[in-house]
Amino acid sequence: MSRVGKNPVVIPEGTDVNIMDQIVSAKGKVGELSVSLPREVEITQEQNLIWVKPKSDTKHSRAMWGTSRAVLSNLLTGVAEGYSKSLDITGVGYRASVQGKTLNLQLGYSHDIIYPIPDGIDIKCESQTSIEVIGADKQVVGQVAAEIRSFRKPEPYKGKGIRYRGEQILRKEGKKK
Repeated sequence: MSRVGKNPVVIPEGTDVNIMDQIVSAKGKVGELSVSLPREVEITQEQNLIWVKPKSDTKHSRAMWGTSRAVLSNLLTGVAEGYSKSLDITGVGYRASVQGKTLNLQLGYSHDIIYPIPDGIDIKCESQTSIEVIGADKQVVGQVAAEIRSFRKPEPYKGKGIRYRGEQILRKEGKKK
């Protein structure tokens, strides 16, 4: 029995939800998203609550029960409030700037890294050493942040690179004489 799936998903105020077969689309103040849920679950709406229930008692449908509820909850939170990931850049000469629909990164390579910003994502640079990725889709926000971080992962000796805000880097001791 799914502990997550038992709870209903509350529809936030100012959000319009439309359920057609297995496709749930939502429109809020941040954006508009839709998701296709698996056939193993049944979706019903009562006033401002959405219930997800398995259609059968098979192992796969019970597994999809909690997963579908979590995906639906993330969808509604995304269109109502949005998601954001913050990245910090550490290192001498490392900096970032947004120019139109591209993110320009200088990370100690012989060339600048020009990252095109995907549709539905907004990137802000409050300073030259901090990047904030904002969007309605939780998966896309996390994927874009992971791609930006992969250009220069933090190294364990001096801690130089791009890290998530609040991420702890395990530091190593350098050479001894």
